[in-house]
Amino acid sequence: MTYKDYYKILGVGKTATQDEIKKAYRKLANKYHPDKTKGDKTAEEKFKDINEANGILSDPVKRKKYDQFGADWKHYEEAGQQPGGFDWSKYTGGRGGREHTMSQEEFSAMFGEEGLGNIFETIFGQQSGGRGGRRSRASKGEDFEAETTLSLEEAYHGSERLLKIHDQTIKVTMKPGIVDGQVLRVAGKGARGSNGGPNGDLYITIRIAPHAEFQRRGNDLTCDRPVELYTAVLGGKARIKTMKGTVDVDITRETHNGKVLRLLGLGMPVYGTKSEFGNMYVTVVIQLPDHLSEQETELFKQLSSLRK
Repeated sequence: MTYKDYYKILGVGKTATQDEIKKAYRKLANKYHPDKTKGDKTAEEKFKDINEANGILSDPVKRKKYDQFGADWKHYEEAGQQPGGFDWSKYTGGRGGREHTMSQEEFSAMFGEEGLGNIFETIFGQQSGGRGGRRSRASKGEDFEAETTLSLEEAYHGSERLLKIHDQTIKVTMKPGIVDGQVLRVAGKGARGSNGGPNGDLYITIRIAPHAEFQRRGNDLTCDRPVELYTAVLGGKARIKTMKGTVDVDITRETHNGKVLRLLGLGMPVYGTKSEFGNMYVTVVIQLPDHLSEQETELFKQLSSLRK
């Protein structure tokens, strides 16, 4: 078996906690997800390695075996399922370059009585059960991943989704202000645990679809809005569309094209809060009049001559 350094693949140290492993996995899985790297074979292989590494290091039992046996951990796991299938020579070594079968006395002398139980527990994932029987170790089920896309309006107001994950229909609630790329964890909605272990979790990556009018910058919104020439020159009010509805905004006299207006509190809700909002930044686009009457044309001529 070709050795793969799962810690290096996820970019974490060998003493990394489960939370650190999960964070590293989510970041890399999002970066190399096939939906983002379509046609990139290198990225596809990287994504497979990332998932393989997470599958081992996120499982305490498998991680313990991997830390102890390295590249051969899977062979020992499979060997433990068959009588006589385990090769102790990896641990005991030959004597004088010859094969050697270790006696019970030699084994006990090397590992101790307590060590014997620990090794079987590590290798086979089993514990002693009454009268020499063994019972399998409880382990957590595999985590599931999913992705769903919201409109900007749904992200603003909050939304719900019914997701079909394997044989489960799961209702997921998204709070107002949720951001693109955010990952939601739904506890216990992954694969079933084995031997009484807890179920895995479901991790849902949120995508926010582009909007025709607004662009999001963190909790702020930006947009362009037309303002009539007469209003820009003389001052007045302009009706501006926001996510909360249409508002009247004061336009100061001689407002120039491209000026940015800041509308406080009319941006996106701050996720996880009840009354905090970002701002909205509106770029003024002066709208020139068309189909001028003769009188309007004459007035513009007079104005032009006065400014010379």
